[in-house]
Amino acid sequence: MRCALPASAQELKALARPLTRVEADGVFEGYASLFRVADLGKDVVEPGAFRDSLARRGAAGVKLLWQHDPAEPIGRWLDLREDGRGLRVLGRLSLAVGRAREIHALMHDGAVDGLSIGFRTERARTEPRTGLRRLEKVDLWEISLVTFPMLPQARVGRVKARLAPLPAHS
Repeated sequence: MRCALPASAQELKALARPLTRVEADGVFEGYASLFRVADLGKDVVEPGAFRDSLARRGAAGVKLLWQHDPAEPIGRWLDLREDGRGLRVLGRLSLAVGRAREIHALMHDGAVDGLSIGFRTERARTEPRTGLRRLEKVDLWEISLVTFPMLPQARVGRVKARLAPLPAHS
């Protein structure tokens, strides 16, 4: 898991484009990971790192949690995919769940917008000169909405009510 409140939290970057509206159905999207960007723990995810895991699990096999707590499922992922920038996510909060309604309100107010991945490393290499660990292949098992992401740029980009028809997932 890559979630912690770092000692250097005062250096976190603000969301470049703050959320401007939150609709009623709990659908949101953003980036849970960005390629070739070091997080606060000196991990760098390489393009293709999620490919096999996403093919094996699909969006339905990756849990949507609150603060990486397995006792706090708050919705489900509708679509997860790698693009040229990173791991793009589309999720829906289960608004029948009290905690999800609370988080939805916090997202609406701009108080919560962080995303963080939980995974098992399958292949990585550490650069001796920089100390960066390059994650080349990971088994992604959960993505959480969090207050303080290890990758400060991993954020919810939009929260909206209606989207174009979603791709079918099993």
